[in-house]
Amino acid sequence: MLLNTADSGLLLVDVQQKLTPWVEQSDQLIANCRWLLELAQVLDIPILASEHYAQGLGATVPALSELLTTEQVIAKVEFSCGQNQACQQAIAYLNKPQWVLAGIEAHVCVLQTALDLAITHNVFVVADAISSRDPKDKALALQRLTAHGVGVVSREMVFFEWLQRAATPEFKQLSQQFIKRSDS
Repeated sequence: MLLNTADSGLLLVDVQQKLTPWVEQSDQLIANCRWLLELAQVLDIPILASEHYAQGLGATVPALSELLTTEQVIAKVEFSCGQNQACQQAIAYLNKPQWVLAGIEAHVCVLQTALDLAITHNVFVVADAISSRDPKDKALALQRLTAHGVGVVSREMVFFEWLQRAATPEFKQLSQQFIKRSDS
């Protein structure tokens, strides 16, 4: 199944100030998550972001929070966004059958959220926009997600599936804006 803009939402999971510095390649993770948020904004894809126990882990990192409204950010203490009532309500309200996930930690909150959402939605986890403290945990999470039918994609896969066609003014503009810097 391919992603498409009409059916998609983007969920940023727990990229928070006190946790993010501890995950592998945190600067690249933040850059890749920002890339996805910016792309979703340009394409009018609904965005949600979760913050797990913000009192202890802090708010979403500034490089990402500056792109979010307070209405898009959902506080939670559950590891899975799918177990959080406010997140469930927001997802139901947006009524999108496809959810693209990015964030941390791959083997805890991202994994549990993806598996819960996959019961009723088509879920795609962006492999180059997730991380864990230990790379082995990320690898195991990706294996488990794949085994349970969750789509594992890259940022560029999301880009090209959301855009669907070349030879359009929108594709030309967005490919110059996003693909030229996709290695950032």
